Amino acid sequence: MKHPVDAHVGKRIRHRRWMVGMTQQQLADKVGIKFQQIQKYETGMNRVSASRLWDIAETLGVQISFFFEGLSSETAAGNVAPASDFMADKEALELVRSYYAIPEAQRRRLFDLARVLSDAA
Repeated sequence: MKHPVDAHVGKRIRHRRWMVGMTQQQLADKVGIKFQQIQKYETGMNRVSASRLWDIAETLGVQISFFFEGLSSETAAGNVAPASDFMADKEALELVRSYYAIPEAQRRRLFDLARVLSDAA
């Protein structure tokens, strides 16, 4: 049975991997494990050890605390379901990845346009 914290950490690993455009195989190669193990981490089926989480964080360019962001003590205890996470959607992640690939000046104008359009809706 999955522990809610393991499932949350796994989701955060998957999200960050998608954000940087890395495959499970690429992450596994850089960390020195099989891609099947990455799959098990991302689904929460296997618990990530502290040293492995350290390696994954370094490879993905984040602090270890990144993997615990958005985790409440109630969720961790399994008392409540985690809030819906729009970043679980591949399309949303692709949109965010594409957004950050736009040069900063253009990205700012796109952001301002999106804000105006959402206010008008």
